[in-house]
Amino acid sequence: MKREKDSRKPGISRRDFIGGAAAVAAITIVPRHVLGGRGRISANEKLNIAGIGVGGRGASDLNALESENFVALCDVDWKQASGSFKKYSGAKKYKDFRRMLDKEAKNIDAVVIGAPDHIHAPAAIRAMKMGKHVYCEKPMAHTIYEARQMTEVACETGVVTQMGNQGHAGEGLRLTYEYIHDGAIGAIREVHVWTDRAGVPERAWWPQGIDRPKGSSPVPETLDWDLWLGPARWRPYVKFPNSKGDLVSYGPFNWRGWLDFGCGALGDMAVHNADPAFFCLDLGAPIAAEAQSSPVNDETFPVWSIITYYFPAKGKRPPVKMKWYDGGKKPPNPPELKGRELKGNGILFVGSKGKILCGSHAGSPALLPEGLSRSYKKPTKTLKRSPGHHKEWADACRANKPLDAKAGFWYSGPFTEALLVGNLAVRLGRRVEWDTKAMRSPNAPEADNYITKFYRVGWSV
Repeated sequence: MKREKDSRKPGISRRDFIGGAAAVAAITIVPRHVLGGRGRISANEKLNIAGIGVGGRGASDLNALESENFVALCDVDWKQASGSFKKYSGAKKYKDFRRMLDKEAKNIDAVVIGAPDHIHAPAAIRAMKMGKHVYCEKPMAHTIYEARQMTEVACETGVVTQMGNQGHAGEGLRLTYEYIHDGAIGAIREVHVWTDRAGVPERAWWPQGIDRPKGSSPVPETLDWDLWLGPARWRPYVKFPNSKGDLVSYGPFNWRGWLDFGCGALGDMAVHNADPAFFCLDLGAPIAAEAQSSPVNDETFPVWSIITYYFPAKGKRPPVKMKWYDGGKKPPNPPELKGRELKGNGILFVGSKGKILCGSHAGSPALLPEGLSRSYKKPTKTLKRSPGHHKEWADACRANKPLDAKAGFWYSGPFTEALLVGNLAVRLGRRVEWDTKAMRSPNAPEADNYITKFYRVGWSV
């Protein structure tokens, strides 16, 4: 199927920008009153926040920030958003975030984005260019090009950003880092990461491996379907049976498995479960990715996939091979577990002297074998602990310090880009070599169709 593309090519960038803390630290912070914000906020002052996508996960983000002041809330499905509308009844209500940002520009300091993946970049970039701080749910972007653009705009505007990667603020991530850098398991050349998403037929989180349903269904009165589609090509609203036989549509949760709207299981959970590998080993960009999967189509991600990423040596760290498993696939059970099964989500570091096993979101890191765990003394705490993922972002907004939000786009942008290279390998069904500076695959030029994407008029980034 021939895929239309935006006129901008992913290999032509405004400048050679790779991303990272050094780039952010070097920029000049633009005074927010110049861009349209209220200017500097005092340490005890509440943020004035606008929400985009305020049902489901978005509602959870608002609740985590309930001590702040919500000025405006936007959702295309007012039934899904009814809980947030009721709880924050003083906030103005909108269906189109573009209109909300234009109308409320002088009244808000920050934006919280909990909408589906395909809305993240259009909403975040528009807000950042207006001088608004941004909290954006994971995955940060729908495509590699969008992740690069979001990172660049964050650096250029100097706003505070945060990707919704709650485990990045947790004790588990910091303890894992301290174990590894204390040499607890020696040199690490192999990492395994897995998730129970998108599930198996008898317990599916959302549909994958299916074609586009035929026909159309009446659009619910509370839903603006055209705004829900946003930048994606128009398609009819339709109800279709899921694996249990229940009639469902693309929203409010099933969008994750659809190529036009989500990033599949990788986008949902690799952000959480692979984070310890990228943070603790400073992996950066892969040089190649390979994939095995169930059959691939042009509508949804496959039922399962196994992606192998190859990362070059860096400093004293050797090259690393990282394998990602989803759709019910898992790595071989470590013999050190003595018959106990790996849980549904986790990461396993394989070192020359031992292993580290973490649960979802870098939770509960454990040294293997158990004898190593008993004999090894916990290392000295070398990393500053977080006050909490959402509070960390809000405090950084008040201080106007982008690097204080540790899952900011300066970190999460390159991380998201690296992960999404794996989805290129899945969609192409072949090895994809990766040149991160050029943002292209030297051996698979057809990957260009998936590095960027088509945007409807009025929604481009």
